[in-house]
Amino acid sequence: MEDLIERLRRHDPDALAILYDTTYRRAYGLALRVLSGDAAAAEDAVQEGYLAFWRQASRLSADRGSAEGLLMTIVHRRAVEAVRSRIRRRESSNAIPDQVDLQAVDLLEAAATSIEVDRVRSALLSLSPEHREAVELAYFGQLSHREIAERTGVPLGTVKSRMHHAIRALRGSLGLGTA
Repeated sequence: MEDLIERLRRHDPDALAILYDTTYRRAYGLALRVLSGDAAAAEDAVQEGYLAFWRQASRLSADRGSAEGLLMTIVHRRAVEAVRSRIRRRESSNAIPDQVDLQAVDLLEAAATSIEVDRVRSALLSLSPEHREAVELAYFGQLSHREIAERTGVPLGTVKSRMHHAIRALRGSLGLGTA
């Protein structure tokens, strides 16, 4: 994954193609849910999300999280912006007010985030203590593999192996397939 992030930082189009191939279905599904099944608006949100991601790819860092996580955050925000824009257009055209308001959109966004957090927390708790510690130090502590090895007194190769197995298990638990 670090290699992919580095390639994305250098604006390697092949790296973007790899990211697209592995994330498009999930990104589209996320946008489609936020946009209540509006396929055209979901496609627009996903396209805008990838473009915004590409524009800021030079600022990516493996130490600050995954490229996929950043991409999903951007796509989610684009989809929410599309909902808000749709609501504002309806309100400004003096049409019958939509049943959904901006507070409801914020509430739905918070609920979706909460559900995702609960799913991730449950998936983390299903890991062995050693695997969970490696993931928590890497993602929440923002430590590199080498720093995790130094902190835990575990060989670097063991840390990398634990991370590999933990991420694979998390992807399976969260329904993201295998890497």
